[in-house]
Amino acid sequence: MSDGFDMNSLLQQAQNMQAQLMAAQQQAAVVEVQGVAANGLVTVTMSAGGEVRAVSISPEVVDPSDVSMLEDLVHTAIADALAKGAEVQSEAMGPLGDVGGLGGLLG
Repeated sequence: MSDGFDMNSLLQQAQNMQAQLMAAQQQAAVVEVQGVAANGLVTVTMSAGGEVRAVSISPEVVDPSDVSMLEDLVHTAIADALAKGAEVQSEAMGPLGDVGGLGGLLG
């Protein structure tokens, strides 16, 4: 008498999801994204996984009397790069990217 529940199938699906998540994480570690602010005067290069690799600031946005503006530009560039990295991760995860945070529970 079977209740229609296949534990082996469920386990296989979980293993497939985990493999896909691991592949997405590996891809995120090597794919680089670039966040920009002020039309490229401030750029942040990072891995899609969130590791900052480089920051570039054009001398023309460096104003010693307005450090807060420069801080805002760096923050904007980082946020832009993080958003692009999240897109790369979502695309790499395929259907798992639409699960609403399930990937965070598995990682």
